[in-house]
Amino acid sequence: MKTYEGGRHLEGATVTVDGRTLDPRFDLATFSRAGFEWTYEGDGPRQLALALLADHLGDGGKALDRCDQFMIDVVANLDNYWRLTSSDIDRALGDASPD
Repeated sequence: MKTYEGGRHLEGATVTVDGRTLDPRFDLATFSRAGFEWTYEGDGPRQLALALLADHLGDGGKALDRCDQFMIDVVANLDNYWRLTSSDIDRALGDASPD
């Protein structure tokens, strides 16, 4: 299970996956060259949603298809400092397997 973490610091916003910097996936789409953002709906949060889903799903096409709704449902509602696990993302996408 992967762990994604984000926070705002003096040097700017940072997002990691298992302690490594999360790839913004500009190769799939560039919504915001300014980097990741969250707590609202917009280009920076859309870039974060795409990057999170591309890493989590391992499929750029599926990530692009689902990033707008994921941005609205999840990324726009994150706090200044946050943590999401693979299970959290699966639940948000409705992909969680029943226990």
